[in-house]
Amino acid sequence: MDNHANSPFSKLVHLGLIIKDLDKTIDKLSSYGLGPFEYREIPPGAEEWYKDKPLKASFKIAGVNLGGLDLELIQPVDGDSPHMEFLKNHGEGIQHVGFLVDDVDKEVEAMKEKGAKVQLRADLPPKMKVAYMDLDTSGLVCELMQLKE
Repeated sequence: MDNHANSPFSKLVHLGLIIKDLDKTIDKLSSYGLGPFEYREIPPGAEEWYKDKPLKASFKIAGVNLGGLDLELIQPVDGDSPHMEFLKNHGEGIQHVGFLVDDVDKEVEAMKEKGAKVQLRADLPPKMKVAYMDLDTSGLVCELMQLKE
């Protein structure tokens, strides 16, 4: 029996890996046979908030599909973000686990009631809405992602 069928954790879609150098990381991972990597950009018109303030940061991002799971490589370049904070405090590593949900706002409120904290919120036109939730245990940060219709 699947105890998570109706939870926000039922659809694992990606792992967010914070790195220091995107190109070097891609070269190294490609040498092991991972790839092809797809470079990504934050879409024009994106609205992002970190700690309830407008996010002013830049990143280099790429991803690769690993058997249905996306490995997202994020190199924080400048500015204040959860990605830069992670890199400064922990070095490189898995910073978040991404789950697809039907309603980001509903899940955020439910998690906040249980003690989770919102790290980042974003509206990424034309198709996605996200929230990073610090679950306040074991350093686990979940990215909740909602596809907009």
